[in-house]
Amino acid sequence: MLAEISRYKRVVVKVGSSTLTGKAGANLDSAAVDALVNSVAKLHKAGIEVVLVSSGAIAAGLAPLGLKTRPTDLTSQQAAASVGQGLLMSQYTNSFNRFNLTTSQILITLDDITRSAHFENVREVINSLLKLKVVPIINENDTVGTEEIRYGDNDGLAALVTKLVGADLLILVTDIDGLYDANPALPSSKQITRVSDISKLAPASIGGVGGSGVGSGGMVTKVEAAKVVTQSGIGMLLTSLADLDDALAGKEVGTFFLPN
Repeated sequence: MLAEISRYKRVVVKVGSSTLTGKAGANLDSAAVDALVNSVAKLHKAGIEVVLVSSGAIAAGLAPLGLKTRPTDLTSQQAAASVGQGLLMSQYTNSFNRFNLTTSQILITLDDITRSAHFENVREVINSLLKLKVVPIINENDTVGTEEIRYGDNDGLAALVTKLVGADLLILVTDIDGLYDANPALPSSKQITRVSDISKLAPASIGGVGGSGVGSGGMVTKVEAAKVVTQSGIGMLLTSLADLDDALAGKEVGTFFLPN
């Protein structure tokens, strides 16, 4: 169970492509964007600073380009991201406007958060935005990122951003409502509500990559993200969009990775 949310001062929320679009070739789901923004606005109203790490640019660009599946080559992915990033930010801007909240867009590459000359600047920009009550929306800069400077999945990126900005909690919002002890499709599988030692997780509970066709991660990248933040003394919550409000209210939904 997540600790009382009021104890957290700064939270990073990461949302996956499949949560925002459903499946490959689909447009952005405005209802999903609004539901996510509703939860972020509640945190903001409670005095909690929120940094949003959002996937979805490539996925959002598929339908306008007439693509039914996520391209496998980098340049086509970059083209889709170039089209989709503006659509994604437009949806967020309109949705946050309902709460009179200003948003900003920050597109970063792996270089920006691993090289000292870069990450100090990124951190200070984010800190400045948070002081101004702005909700920074971060995504990997897929349009210009080459293989050498791309992180590759926003779960890992969100974990690094969580450490970078000194957040108290990382929340991964996904299309799966938590970690299970086996394939969630199996009737015998049971949800794991709390993880205190990631090294003791069985391989069956981690599984492989996602099957929506729009994202680049899966449970593997989420567990890796949990390792990064928990080793730094930061907790991580894994939950679905449908359960997010209940999780923030302290109900036993999702999976909470305890900080070391």
